[in-house]
Amino acid sequence: MTLRLFDTYEREVRPFVPLDNREVGIYACGPTVYNFVHIGNLRTYLFEDLLKRVLFANGYKVNHVINITDVGHLTSDADTGEDKMEVGARRTGMSAWELADFYTAAFQVDFTKLNILPPDIWCRATDHIEEQIAFIKDLEDKGYTYQTSDGIYFDSQKLDDYGHLARLDIEGLKAGARVDQGERRSVTDFALWKFSPQEEKRQMEWDSPWGRGFPGWHIECSAMSVKYLGDYFDIHCGGEDHIPIHHTNEIAQTEASRGTRLANFWLHGYFLQMENAKMAKASGEFVTLERLIEKGYTPLVYRYFCLTAHYRSQMSFSWENLNAARTALGRLYSAAWSWGEPGEASKIYLQRFTDCLNDDLNMPRALAILWELVKSDEPDPVKKATLLVWDEILALDIQAWRPDSLEIPEQVNELVRQREAARENQDWQGADKLREQIARLGFTLEDGRDGTRLKRSENV
Repeated sequence: MTLRLFDTYEREVRPFVPLDNREVGIYACGPTVYNFVHIGNLRTYLFEDLLKRVLFANGYKVNHVINITDVGHLTSDADTGEDKMEVGARRTGMSAWELADFYTAAFQVDFTKLNILPPDIWCRATDHIEEQIAFIKDLEDKGYTYQTSDGIYFDSQKLDDYGHLARLDIEGLKAGARVDQGERRSVTDFALWKFSPQEEKRQMEWDSPWGRGFPGWHIECSAMSVKYLGDYFDIHCGGEDHIPIHHTNEIAQTEASRGTRLANFWLHGYFLQMENAKMAKASGEFVTLERLIEKGYTPLVYRYFCLTAHYRSQMSFSWENLNAARTALGRLYSAAWSWGEPGEASKIYLQRFTDCLNDDLNMPRALAILWELVKSDEPDPVKKATLLVWDEILALDIQAWRPDSLEIPEQVNELVRQREAARENQDWQGADKLREQIARLGFTLEDGRDGTRLKRSENV
């Protein structure tokens, strides 16, 4: 099956054909580095890593760019409020520059722990002020900007198809606007350059043709993606929250300046929900990868957890769901370990797995095929070889896994013997109670065709 991907711009799954033969350009919106990224953010980067690995599996080269937003992202989508970096600097006592370095490094460590392939280019907004000013100047020369007392704004009304990506109801937005429009001509206009407040000294500000200040959030991604990937490239990725504002505005300013919608495909990963609400740093209620590790989960448990849902479906996070993922991954590791040395992979299973992934990255269906293989009567060396090929995409380090050497307390051994006796006597209720006692002591039992396997609950 030819690779097919869902393009948010066209609102359909369509065949993916690179613009430049075998090399694919991907731009992925990176974090605003004023705090740690949370596991909801990381779900988006895991989806993008899956995309990249599937492109590799299809024989493509990939030129992957991720930006670091270290200036210009205001606390309000209406271009009001403070720069999140300035707010973060006050919160931590660091300078804005130190803050950016600290949280960028933390983000990149999370990448490594989750086996996310690094991009070919990391680009910081503060390293590309010149490019952003030049982009804004081009928009000004073409008549798409106007000036207010607090900055230079993009005039969205000059584009007939503004908001197409999000299918925005522009008239409805104008009629029902709940934000202070200020001096903006339209509620959908957005800041390209903000003037530094006269009453305070900013840590991050630069001279420009319009006065001292700093760039808006959206202009950085257009300026940097065009610099590294060209005026029109293959794929632009981000979270679903980018669709109505950030990516809509990237497209608008690039259409005005370069005459393109910036990317041929626009792909978006969907939210991780926690107690029926989007996980967000703004609320103060978010879980980091380090928090999962502190609670005894390895990062690859979270990677497996995210693989169980399609990237275009919202996913519910709970500790119970994460426990289920840990159990499933533990079973996969144990099975692969028991199969010994790999032989020759199954071409049939490999093709079925690839077909699922080429169908808009349908990982849930691919995992169903994986577990079908695990339970199948295929020879163990075939299973092992097939799984290791798949792990080039799964990135779960299956080959490197080793079982813990267990020191089993005699109390646990005795309960296991009692449970085996109960099972022989077909006392299933008694056997279940004994299993629960064993679990409370930190061990789990896995019953299989080859007998019962005992392991620590935290061994994954």
